[in-house]
Amino acid sequence: MKKLILCAALVFGITAMQAQTKEELKAQKTEKQAAANALQAEADALQAQIDALPGWRKGAFGTIGGSISEFNNWYSQGSPNNSSANLGFTVNAFANLKQDKFFWRNALNVNLAWVKFDDKDNPLDNSEFRETTDVFNISSLYGRKLSEKFAISALGEYRTTLLNNFNDPGYLDAGIGATWTPTENLFVVIHPLNYNFVFSSGDTVFESSLGAKIVADYTRQIGKINFKSNLSLFYSYEDADYSNYTWINSFSYKLWKKIGVGFDFGLRQNKQEALNYALANAVPPASPTFDTIDNELQTYWLLGLSYAF
Repeated sequence: MKKLILCAALVFGITAMQAQTKEELKAQKTEKQAAANALQAEADALQAQIDALPGWRKGAFGTIGGSISEFNNWYSQGSPNNSSANLGFTVNAFANLKQDKFFWRNALNVNLAWVKFDDKDNPLDNSEFRETTDVFNISSLYGRKLSEKFAISALGEYRTTLLNNFNDPGYLDAGIGATWTPTENLFVVIHPLNYNFVFSSGDTVFESSLGAKIVADYTRQIGKINFKSNLSLFYSYEDADYSNYTWINSFSYKLWKKIGVGFDFGLRQNKQEALNYALANAVPPASPTFDTIDNELQTYWLLGLSYAF
């Protein structure tokens, strides 16, 4: 009986010691975490002071995605013997100069993708890689500060494709107006005097025109997250059919060192492009016009690995 009582007391004592040790460890963790939070707050404050200093800010991040597959005698599908692959990537880069009396913001966005489908039972199919996404956009904004948040500005922005039909069409916006910078990460451009140059070869529907340019750009890094959203809108004073907009969004989440997961998507509407495509694919005697075509929303998205440069 004495042995049983001693064993019970020993078990109870060990359990109590373990509970005490666990509570002590939790208390130490709480104390260390509070100290770490305080140090992180100080580091964030110092980084804010660094960001406010004049000078260049440069950076880039991008996303790459792809897949490959092969089927043999997979009779439940239309092409039982095939191999396919797709590859795409995006790059977002910036180089911004901040000074006491002026700023100069430069940005680049590239999104390219290819797809390949080889039907092994069809010797006439195209088994080469073909372009599927083709976006190139570069911009430069200069502003002379009137205050910390407002500036007189000039903007140049060029958009085209690289892999197919380079500069056909190509768009160059050049204009002047004002820029509002409510925060370090957001700027809004309002240029009531802007000319939209449209470059194309041959006899096409594309027309250059005078109008207003609006750009809103938000770029930020929060911990492991990189985020960029850019809206570029042109409104033509000559004809609403010449107006267009493009909205591109990029996200990346860092998983390990500079590698993470990225997601990009873009929206666009351009009635001149819609009519040009309709005319190129029209079957006689059909003859599409601005009044008869549907200006469908253009979209793309890409999900894959990301890399922060």
